[in-house]
Amino acid sequence: MAFVIVLVSAMIGATVVVSTYSLGIRLLTVSGRTPIVTPAEFTDAITIMTPAEAAHAAKRAAKAAKKSPLTAGQKRAAFVGACACFTLSGLAVLYGIYLIVPALHGG
Repeated sequence: MAFVIVLVSAMIGATVVVSTYSLGIRLLTVSGRTPIVTPAEFTDAITIMTPAEAAHAAKRAAKAAKKSPLTAGQKRAAFVGACACFTLSGLAVLYGIYLIVPALHGG
């Protein structure tokens, strides 16, 4: 029975973390602040996105942000919601670490 409890709690915890993080990314994009990661140069690594592709993606994101039907207040609210989702996701991860490491709670 203990295995089932651990399985269910792990599934619920993973669902909460992934859902809040993905909702935060969605709200961040809706707010007009599309997260674009610029390509990094690493030795012996595969380049996923060229600088030209990154510039094109940034241009598309800026164009989409201009087309947004949301008002400035709605965009600000979406950004605050995104920050709240990221905070909740991070707190859930930290709480999981707190539960796993016995030295943190005297166990």
